[in-house]
Amino acid sequence: MTLHLRPTQFVDTPVTHPDGAVARLAGGMLWFAAYEVIRGKARETIPVADIASLGDAALAIHARIVAPRPPLVLGERTLRFDQPLVAGIVNVTPDSFSDGGTHADDPEAAASAGVAMAAQGAALIDVGGESTRPGAPLVWEGDEAKRVAPVVERLARAGTLVSVDTRKSAVMEAALAAGAGIVNDVSALLWDDRSAAIVAAAGCPVILMHTPDPKKGPHGGEGYGDVLTEVYDWLEARIEGAVAAGIDRARIIVDPGIGFGKSLADNLALINGLALFHGLGVPVMLGASRKRMIGALSNEAPVTERLGGSVALALKGVEAGVQIVRVHDVPETVQALKVWRGLRDRALVG
Repeated sequence: MTLHLRPTQFVDTPVTHPDGAVARLAGGMLWFAAYEVIRGKARETIPVADIASLGDAALAIHARIVAPRPPLVLGERTLRFDQPLVAGIVNVTPDSFSDGGTHADDPEAAASAGVAMAAQGAALIDVGGESTRPGAPLVWEGDEAKRVAPVVERLARAGTLVSVDTRKSAVMEAALAAGAGIVNDVSALLWDDRSAAIVAAAGCPVILMHTPDPKKGPHGGEGYGDVLTEVYDWLEARIEGAVAAGIDRARIIVDPGIGFGKSLADNLALINGLALFHGLGVPVMLGASRKRMIGALSNEAPVTERLGGSVALALKGVEAGVQIVRVHDVPETVQALKVWRGLRDRALVG
């Protein structure tokens, strides 16, 4: 039976605990004292100090969970994962669920918005040219590339680190040629058969997002038995597939795909169980900003009134050790993380 380990019982500081009683999560700012051990439907909690009693498979997962995530060196820019980072969202679509049309057909304005986000503290700007909202029409790759490439070029020229949010290899090629440093694919390189080869040849980092049936689009799927472990297993398989295609495992990031082919209950389970994904041994990105689940939990608040919920979910993510939060509201999220960082720094010194 497949074994999963979720770090739990987080502590403020390791100083007051005996050696071996707590472990540092992924080389970051969090320490934990126990694991939730998941075997099918069976769950139990054991101290970190007892992990060897579960055998070699558990020790291998434990080693991935505690291993520091190596930084990504991207030209003159370096992304370090020892503290949480913010990725700002710039959509150049007429129909995005959150800000559709704001920057459509105006690459200068879109790039200016991205530069402003970087100045406000975003480590990365994620540029997308196709809406992934439910029911959104498929955009021809030529049109998508024409939307994205001029924005990426302007941002890169300004010294901003850019990821391109696309599932199409031709758009990846155009964006990488324009200066993008990272590919962010909602289909985890499964929509387009050429995508894995493009990423491997470029040697760039890639963000693999979970969606139940990528060939049917980002919102397919037929439900889950246990959403947390099924999404984990799917992402683990996609990591192995990417590595087999020639992509360096150290340049892979995963995203559990909040809101993509998942119910409210599924999304809540994933966010509550986010620490499980550190067992994959790669950085984790959380994209929950302005998502439908916030409206569902707050009297159907419209997209423009989901700031509080978005910040709450970002903080929930970093409390579980997520390395990147992908957000629309950069200054508010950056401020929240600065306060969180101050609290963590004070707690670590006792």
